[in-house]
Amino acid sequence: MRIGVLTGGGDCPGLNAVIRAIVRKGVKEYGYEFIGFRDGWKGPLENLTLDLDIHATRGILPRGGTILGSSRTNPYAIEGGSQKVIANLKALGVDALIAIGGEDTLGVASRLADEGLHIVGVPKTIDNDLSNTDYTFGFDTAVNIAVEAIDRLHTTAESHHRALIVEVMGRHAGWIALHSGIAGGASCILIPEQKFSIEKVCEWVESRFTTNYAPIIVVAEGATPIDGELRTKDSTVDSFGHVKLSGIGEWLAQEIEKRTGKEARTSVLGHIQRGGTPTAFDRVLATRFGLHAITAVHEGTWGTMVALHSTQILTVPLKSAISKIKTVDPALYKEAEIFFG
Repeated sequence: MRIGVLTGGGDCPGLNAVIRAIVRKGVKEYGYEFIGFRDGWKGPLENLTLDLDIHATRGILPRGGTILGSSRTNPYAIEGGSQKVIANLKALGVDALIAIGGEDTLGVASRLADEGLHIVGVPKTIDNDLSNTDYTFGFDTAVNIAVEAIDRLHTTAESHHRALIVEVMGRHAGWIALHSGIAGGASCILIPEQKFSIEKVCEWVESRFTTNYAPIIVVAEGATPIDGELRTKDSTVDSFGHVKLSGIGEWLAQEIEKRTGKEARTSVLGHIQRGGTPTAFDRVLATRFGLHAITAVHEGTWGTMVALHSTQILTVPLKSAISKIKTVDPALYKEAEIFFG
């Protein structure tokens, strides 16, 4: 059997661990042959390939990014794109495809599965917002990077008696902001799921200054004020219709200075959260996902995705992962609120 592998969407720590596990088990236990597709769905669209074998995947476990490259290419945004993908895979003798990605990449995979393509998905997103899996690899690394930044910013904030805003990723779900904010001892955490009052934020800022501590505010890029709108970089969208988010941290800093008279600065972590070596947790989870993904291929459980349920890796329908975004439970956010101010 010849199996294709691709990684789509934003890069994520742990992608290479998944590729390594798929190839290692697939070759050693099943004798399968592998072909990598470069740059996400652009690979099968344009026949951009890379030979994958055990030698090609040696030493990649601790490496961030993806040896296959990635992109946000959407075959369904191109006329005849899906048919071209299917035709190219057939011409290359590919019997099955493993797609590693988030909501958009797996959304394409699910639609192709409906068209009869043999596909198994692997969930990947630092945002941890895919449904029907407890965690996605990359999330733990992103949180740890954010926490390290927050720890460092505490000292400079206190030295200069400033309010510091840390803007982290999270378009529709505030998992990174919530976890890093709790772990980093933030004065408040602002997430997309809960619209915030700028007046209340300023109260928390002033409250923290009265105790001789400088406030740290952690805000997800998709957070919005009660009477405001989503802050975007410009009006352009990608092939999946997503706008580029930017600016909520800087807007907060300006409002805090204007309303409290306290100096405020913003640190936007941006793609720093995606880069670098994955944590041990993400290496193990990504490896287990890869091992179970190739088993799902061997068993012919098409149209499914591997998922973490408690400590077990299971296969679930692809549609169940992308039918809705997994957002922060209000009860979890309520637990964090006790530390605000």
